Amino acid sequence: MVRTYQPGAAAVEVIGRKTRRRVATLREIAPGLFEGVVKSGSAHDLRILWPDGPQETEDVYGFGPVLSDEDLAKIIGGEPLRLAERLGAVPRQLEGVQGVAFSVWAPNARRVSLVGDFNSWRGDRHPMRLRHDAGVWEIFVPRLEPGARYKFEIHGADGVVRRKADPMARASEAPPATASVVAPLLDHAWNDDAWMAARAQRHHPGAPISIYEVHAGSWKRPWDGRAFHDWDALADHLIPYVTGLGFTHLQLMPIMEHPFGGSWGYQPLGQFAPTARYGAPEALARFVDRCHQAGLGVILDWVPAHFPNDGHGLERFDGTALYEHADPREGFHPDWNTLIYNLGRQEVSTFLIASALHWLDRFHIDGLRVDAVASMLYRDYSRKAGEWTPNIHGGRENLESIAFLRRLNGEVAQRFPSAITIAEESTAWPGVTAAVGEGGLGFSYKWNMGWMNDTLRYIERDPVHRGWHGGDIGFGLSYAFSERFILPLSHDEVVHGKGSLISKMPGDRWRQFANLRALLALMWAHPGKKLLFMGGEIGQWREWNHDKELDWALAEDADHGGLQRLVGDLNRVYRAEGALHHTDADARGFSWIAENHDQDGVFLFERRSFHGGAPIIVAVNMTPEPRHGRSVPVPLSGRWAEILNTDAALYGGGDLGNQGGVTSSSRGGAETIELTLPPLAAVFLRHEGSQA
Repeated sequence: MVRTYQPGAAAVEVIGRKTRRRVATLREIAPGLFEGVVKSGSAHDLRILWPDGPQETEDVYGFGPVLSDEDLAKIIGGEPLRLAERLGAVPRQLEGVQGVAFSVWAPNARRVSLVGDFNSWRGDRHPMRLRHDAGVWEIFVPRLEPGARYKFEIHGADGVVRRKADPMARASEAPPATASVVAPLLDHAWNDDAWMAARAQRHHPGAPISIYEVHAGSWKRPWDGRAFHDWDALADHLIPYVTGLGFTHLQLMPIMEHPFGGSWGYQPLGQFAPTARYGAPEALARFVDRCHQAGLGVILDWVPAHFPNDGHGLERFDGTALYEHADPREGFHPDWNTLIYNLGRQEVSTFLIASALHWLDRFHIDGLRVDAVASMLYRDYSRKAGEWTPNIHGGRENLESIAFLRRLNGEVAQRFPSAITIAEESTAWPGVTAAVGEGGLGFSYKWNMGWMNDTLRYIERDPVHRGWHGGDIGFGLSYAFSERFILPLSHDEVVHGKGSLISKMPGDRWRQFANLRALLALMWAHPGKKLLFMGGEIGQWREWNHDKELDWALAEDADHGGLQRLVGDLNRVYRAEGALHHTDADARGFSWIAENHDQDGVFLFERRSFHGGAPIIVAVNMTPEPRHGRSVPVPLSGRWAEILNTDAALYGGGDLGNQGGVTSSSRGGAETIELTLPPLAAVFLRHEGSQA
């Protein structure tokens, strides 16, 4: 029995797919609904007689299942890569016919139809077949090609009809349009074998990792009137800039499709789709490939903590709280007016893990920075008493999120062992970077938010008061090796009225620049990997605005250009000197020489490596007064070369220093050097007799 719904057709015939001859004429049993018995067992097509002429096409419902029983078993079993490969819109050949296979998880829907340009957005033209065991609806549309726009029309369990974008779409329309787009299978010919082979070594805790954080849409704007550079133009300009400054990695604020540009990507709906703002998925693959060929890693911000409630998105997807919690005490985020994923539901957990693996697999992404981990770990995060529900043990820990994060990191470690995951976690949760098998969460690195808050609080003080607050700098070393840390001066510190980095510095212009140079040098000398948000390297005065490009003209000024030059030199010294990166996560590689001795605002410490290389002495004078003849004990006799001085004239400083280096002398059996400490400046000294 063949049935087909062709509203407006005068007649419908069944024809042999190979012979193109009529094998049956269907009768109209209701307006637009035709049916009839076909005795031939061979493949058939339809000849539809429209008022303006005949059309020959395949019978959409003449094809067998889109998803195999094995596919469904893997999806039901929580296999993330199978989910990422099969669900959504997948161009493929079925029974010898090229087309697009569509499938979507909506277990509680009464009906799901595919709508798009190809059927005039009519929900009665392509109702989908339900695979009951998995709650997945599917259909194969022959002859459909990549580029087609589509949505799912879902008759919900609550009786409401909703048009939803595809949660698994690999491409979407550029906002404010909201349709999903059939993407061609990503077929990029990668040229990054050398990078991928060495990636594990580049991500080792003892490797130099220095990250430049970027909002792709506002780093630099095109001159031709377009809103954004595309990925190819960004590759032309951004990659040589970042590598020229010596950064090892680029971190992109979320590029997953998001409806509201003002969210900076942190309210995504397309967890598998690169935003159309910057071009097609293939263009992103080219961008990553070019980064790798230039020796630059790519980290993506990734948001599994929450999602926006836009009507075309995941909210009440099938007429029920499918992706979110039904109880607003668990499912609504008061800080961002967003919805919270129900991570206790295996299908939702697998959906998100499939997204994470999708970026690492298809786009060769090197790492994921997981946003808002703290909000996931605590059920009472940003909630007052009575606004949250305890876990099954009566506690505030979110057990489902903990299990999800451990599963995420376990999957990444198993499938992509050289990739990294980074937690934005602002509390003292224990073992964020400890192995899952040891009871930890399993992240590779954690943002050190405590260091960032304490250091900025210190540096914003007038120098006259800093002597009494040296603990803001020293306290961080008491826990600096409890996790594998990244020191972040991120976009969060230069928005929402916080001011730019340079504007946080106290005093007149000279002191502001000197302070910022000293801060950056202290950061690069401190144990931990580095992250700097764009604009910080040129001392941009205004807060970051996602609607404007950076103030690039500032780099032509001597002070701003000097700061930019310093960042490049800090990266080069950090990468060249093993003492500054080999023991970022090893307490044996750091020791205080003097921590704000007599509240004098001077910090002296040693960094050393256990893998060869010279020790480094770091002296930071956080007062505006130069210090002459400061006696500093050193571990080795001989000459100590001044390899970096933030007061150097080429950085915009006053050029006070140690004339290239100093030689130690013995006093009471101990080796010491006599240093000149420039005002509001940092000096790095390297022992010349040791091998690099």
